[in-house]
Amino acid sequence: SLLYLQEPSNKRVRPLARVTSLANLISPVRNGAVRRFGQTIQSFALRGDSKSPGCAQKSCSRSAAPTPPKRRNSVLWSEMLDVNMKESLSTKEIKRQEAIYEMSRGEQDLIEDLKLARKAYHDPMLKLSIMSEEELTHIFGDLDSYIPLHEDLLASLGEATKPDGTVEQIGPILVKWLPRLHAYKGYCSNQLAAKALLDQKKQDRRVQDFLQRCLESPFSRKLDLWSFLDIPRSRLVKYPLLLKEILRHTPKDHPDIQILEEAISIIQGVLSDINLKKGESECQYYIDKLEYLDEKQKDPRIEGSKALLCHGELKNKNGHKLYVFLFQDILVLTRPVTRNERQAYQVYRQPIPVQELLLEDLQDGDVKMGGSFRGAFGNSDKAKNIFRVRFQDPSPGQSHTLQANDVFHKQQWVNCIRTAIAPFQRSAAAAELKELPELSEESEENNPSVPNITAQKRQSATSGVTEMELDDSVSECGSMVDSEESKGVKSHRTSSGHRKTREKQLSGKRKETLV
Repeated sequence: SLLYLQEPSNKRVRPLARVTSLANLISPVRNGAVRRFGQTIQSFALRGDSKSPGCAQKSCSRSAAPTPPKRRNSVLWSEMLDVNMKESLSTKEIKRQEAIYEMSRGEQDLIEDLKLARKAYHDPMLKLSIMSEEELTHIFGDLDSYIPLHEDLLASLGEATKPDGTVEQIGPILVKWLPRLHAYKGYCSNQLAAKALLDQKKQDRRVQDFLQRCLESPFSRKLDLWSFLDIPRSRLVKYPLLLKEILRHTPKDHPDIQILEEAISIIQGVLSDINLKKGESECQYYIDKLEYLDEKQKDPRIEGSKALLCHGELKNKNGHKLYVFLFQDILVLTRPVTRNERQAYQVYRQPIPVQELLLEDLQDGDVKMGGSFRGAFGNSDKAKNIFRVRFQDPSPGQSHTLQANDVFHKQQWVNCIRTAIAPFQRSAAAAELKELPELSEESEENNPSVPNITAQKRQSATSGVTEMELDDSVSECGSMVDSEESKGVKSHRTSSGHRKTREKQLSGKRKETLV
């Protein structure tokens, strides 16, 4: 206080509250230990500021600290070259070396992130008993086992690098190493369950507080825990792009050309296997969460499903939220429920087998919505983004008018359903077309005056089958499917009636012949 009295009255004094942390008083240094110490001081200072009742809210805001960048500072390979060395290389070769260096640098970053996930998240949460060891194992998987895998590739690339920084041939290294990525099958398959458990644990105040403090720390680069856990998957899908980039800048007469093409084929096969395994795991994950109100709802096609084509939230005609699953062979409508803080799905009505599924693409305003659905949109608004699914056989009496959030999601659902039902429609159409020539031959015997009609029918039937088999784009022929749905029942009845009449005529002829 004596010092304060001796100060001139006209001197501006900087309020102490503006100093957000003691770490700001420490000059930047390269020493990692001192930097970590500064971060620790900053963390404690922020805790103290948040508890201080006298400081201004704006001054104590945590956003006052400098925001660290989300990405690392990257340096191009060409920027590290000597001027004379750079002039001796062609532009194409420089781009090739840039692509190889990008792959090498990406491996190094991945290794650092995997180690960071263990040291900054897994180990502290285990030591502080924020999560149990079993829960952490379920969330983190075998991350430690993948660090040596990528270190081996990084070491091989380092050995292949010449003193001038160039790599002559990378193909043999990749062909030998890429098949080892099959090790990620288990990790990627467990991601859905791991994410669900992590989201559940975030409801715990201690977990939430720990993750928030990590997010605000410089080491996280503003990435949350799941971003670190998802880095291996995002790295996997980059390998084909990196290899194609290297191949694009490799001269035609280079020995790497054929080997790189083989490497691209290998990584695409690995990713295909991982995706297949992940799809099966995701499918089983949701099957295990289904709850049945009636034994009749249980269908062996649900338990036997290996692929989940589409799933998501839709609204029914009454405005109630449904969660719909389109498995490979059956459509299941459910109501999301919570059981012991865990998500479950209660099966709603009778599941519709894809073979018996009929889709109607409805236009905006085609259907008058009633109940709470009308209130949700207002009397002046028309129902938009709607479509209808039902059994082909009207006897079950089940029809579901569903609404998506927007046009994009509606089109996704319509395309997925059309893709699922297309094989069954082709087989049914092919079966009907195969029967037509036999009937036309019989009518030709009875009416010799119409031989040209028979040939035309036979020709149109053959071309129809060919078009059905070659048409793989379901979205293009979707309108044709919808327009023919309403005519399907009538045409079926008419054709069956003609068949019965012809069968009677034929049976009568046979009887006369026998007599």
